[in-house]
Amino acid sequence: MQRTTLLQEDWWKLRAEATWGNASAGEDLVALRAENDQLRRALAGRAVVDQASGMMMVLTPCSRGTARGLLVDISRQCHTTLPEVAAAMVDVWEGKPMTRPMQRALRHVLRRLYAEDRGCDSPPSDEPSR
Repeated sequence: MQRTTLLQEDWWKLRAEATWGNASAGEDLVALRAENDQLRRALAGRAVVDQASGMMMVLTPCSRGTARGLLVDISRQCHTTLPEVAAAMVDVWEGKPMTRPMQRALRHVLRRLYAEDRGCDSPPSDEPSR
């Protein structure tokens, strides 16, 4: 049987829920810290993704959703996470070189975007332009 009680903490005007039963307080604390760390990483990654999306919107006049979709496509082609691709885009803006596979993926998604804008039915070729 599990019993839940709501405790009022006057000093901070916060409410904390204490649970007795299956899980100990130590396990709850560990789980809360892990969740807190995960949320911090997600927020940090989101800020970089938003910044890179804004850069894509400026460089290729497109909507926010299209810009994010381009970044997702690059991450899939490079087999890497979206925050890593976004960080690489921001690093390029700051003068650091982009990896060759990421350059290739960026060229590919931009060609496809421009082909869609022109109304071409054929997919872009993977060969670099000369």
